[in-house]
Amino acid sequence: MNTDAIVYDQMMQEITSIPPHKTLSPSMPMDAYIQEALLLHHWTQADHDALLKAGLSETLLVDLPYRANAAREAQTIWRNFLEGQSEAQQRWRIETAEAYELRDELIHVMKYAYREEANAMSKLMQICDYDKNFDLVSDLHELASLGRENLSPLRNVGFNLARLEQAAVLSHGMRQLMDAAAGTDTLVKTVRDQAYTYLKEAVDAIRECGLCVFWQNPERRKGYESNTLRRKEYSRNDVTQPYVATKSLGK
Repeated sequence: MNTDAIVYDQMMQEITSIPPHKTLSPSMPMDAYIQEALLLHHWTQADHDALLKAGLSETLLVDLPYRANAAREAQTIWRNFLEGQSEAQQRWRIETAEAYELRDELIHVMKYAYREEANAMSKLMQICDYDKNFDLVSDLHELASLGRENLSPLRNVGFNLARLEQAAVLSHGMRQLMDAAAGTDTLVKTVRDQAYTYLKEAVDAIRECGLCVFWQNPERRKGYESNTLRRKEYSRNDVTQPYVATKSLGK
């Protein structure tokens, strides 16, 4: 288990205790935000005493890199989920073509093989009833079951019975793929957002304190400004206008 994962597990109780109405989603790329938080941690080392003297909690200073590590692990878990979902969607598209081909083959052969088997033909017609909700995965499963229950007529027409097993296996695999491709793990996303919120709580408090303490010291104040937000500020306004850091304090 890597360091991020260990810290993530250790902070899980604090992270998941954040209530839904206080949980925020990242307003900028998560990786960039985490990087800024780690840079902020390094910047505060020289200002440790000044920040504590201004009333900042030492726990926030100490916790900041660990909160960043936990947030990075939460983001990794969320990204892995999304990548797995994308892969499942690609595999679903590939296997759907095979499933349609096998389904059509089974129906074609069974209509002939069961032409004199009233019970089997009735069940086959129910599967082929396109007025019902069409479900390719369920159709494959039901066709495989129907074939297994009525093997002799299929043997008599020289059908490859292994295709029944293929249909059952394909149906099971596609059901899992469908769940993975269409599902959304809201818990993974929620925990990622909670981890971001937990990190943001520390970042905001430290930045606010630093901007207040060093409001007349541009060299130290700049370390408490968000480079990403500053670039957005410049992109919205005339670049000839100076960025005013104290706006964050409502001044």
